[in-house]
Amino acid sequence: MLALRVGLTGGIGSGKSTVAAMLADCGATVIDSDAISRQVTAPGGAAMDRLARQFGARFITPEGGLNRDAMRELVFADAGAKKQLEAVVHPLVGEETDRQAAQAASACIVFDVPLLVESGRWRQRVDQVLVVDCSEATQVARVMARNGWTREAVERVMAGQASREQRLAAADICIYNDAPLSLAALAVMVQQLSRRFGL
Repeated sequence: MLALRVGLTGGIGSGKSTVAAMLADCGATVIDSDAISRQVTAPGGAAMDRLARQFGARFITPEGGLNRDAMRELVFADAGAKKQLEAVVHPLVGEETDRQAAQAASACIVFDVPLLVESGRWRQRVDQVLVVDCSEATQVARVMARNGWTREAVERVMAGQASREQRLAAADICIYNDAPLSLAALAVMVQQLSRRFGL
């Protein structure tokens, strides 16, 4: 029987990664596109030779990986640079995603894709889209506490992502992960969902 393919997404600070980990605990195969992106842009990663040629030494760490802070600043300021970066990284992430999916033995494969809605190409690749949602104020507070970022830095990232309305419009299933929901209650919701996913 073919595995159910679920696309998991949510804005920064929504708790998407927490939900992904809980689904993995329930037996889902979770394929994390962000982790793959970090892998291909780490020292020795498959994207690094081309990125070094295209962007220059300022965007490469002394260890030979991508200088993520410098690149984040550049792509916020320059849409052309963002397209260049994505043209190198996205195909490599796609190849590794497909490789991992082909090896999965679970009844449910969860594709953890932060920019699933923005990409425009994921909807047709999955059976269902699961969105983890919370208020924008909660997103800001969580990321400031977790990453030590300024409010302005968090809001800039959020401005580059799909809006809550766009994500919710794309959702087949939504988990509202905001106060007063506790971590334990969230885990119960995810366990119930996992049974719907055949786990």
